[in-house]
Amino acid sequence: MKKIILAIAAMVVAAGIASAQDMAQATELYNNGATAISMKNWTEALDYFQKALEMGKTIGEEADELVANCKTAIPGVALQIAKDLINAENFDEAYAKLEDATKIAEEYGNEEVAEEAKTLVPQIWLRKGAAAMNLKDFGSAADSYAKAYALDTTAGKTAFRLGQALGQLGKTEEAVEAFKHAAWNGEKETAMGQISNLYVKEANTAFKAQKFADAIKAADKANSFAENATAYLIAGQSAQKLSKNAEAIKNFEKYLELKPTASNANGITFTVAALYQGQKNNAKALEYYKKVQNDAKFGAQAKQMIAALSK
Repeated sequence: MKKIILAIAAMVVAAGIASAQDMAQATELYNNGATAISMKNWTEALDYFQKALEMGKTIGEEADELVANCKTAIPGVALQIAKDLINAENFDEAYAKLEDATKIAEEYGNEEVAEEAKTLVPQIWLRKGAAAMNLKDFGSAADSYAKAYALDTTAGKTAFRLGQALGQLGKTEEAVEAFKHAAWNGEKETAMGQISNLYVKEANTAFKAQKFADAIKAADKANSFAENATAYLIAGQSAQKLSKNAEAIKNFEKYLELKPTASNANGITFTVAALYQGQKNNAKALEYYKKVQNDAKFGAQAKQMIAALSK
């Protein structure tokens, strides 16, 4: 019986020694993690803390404080790893690490880190989108901006960037929808201008293809979102091609109102005068001919018309 008691005692002592050794090793791992943090070796620090945590869990109450300290340190370190990847523009891996950091932080009850990790996710897609736009990889940019906007549908600037990328891809209707979202979220003036520009581009393409009715329709759409001098010019030229002279005059006059000093302003002014003359509105024809009577290119002919109409 005495031998059994002695054996049990020996086992208890051995267990105590093993426990003390484990605690010392776990503490050393934790301290190595702290040292790694001071050197900004985040990946190394995370590995040390995770190993210290797992070992601490096997020790018992003696390691409770160490376990708690590991759980406090690990989420922040995991987040810092993700931040470094973002700064290195390694966006896909950064996204995966943010997911990990969020899960760890939530598991360990660190709401501050979890929330910061979540707020960084849209920033990843925004930065990835910007990098893709710089490379003219508009498909990748649109995909990234769409992901960012899905995470925060109140971000007007994100919707605006999405619209720009989609516009570059020739996806006009999708781009218009994105710009509308931007307008609803604080970017109205610039977003409406971008929509107008998209339809101007469409109008110009139609005009070059001699689809004049389509050009007028697209130009009118452009001006319905934001007045655009080029849209009025295209609409005027298209209407003139279709012999819709009253409509041509209206659009040319709006163009001149918005672009009075344009390089082609005198040419358009002369055209308006001729169109009015064709409508037998001599008073308006004279008004416009007189505006260009001193022009080097159109002046001589304008003076002839003035003389003829003044009889």
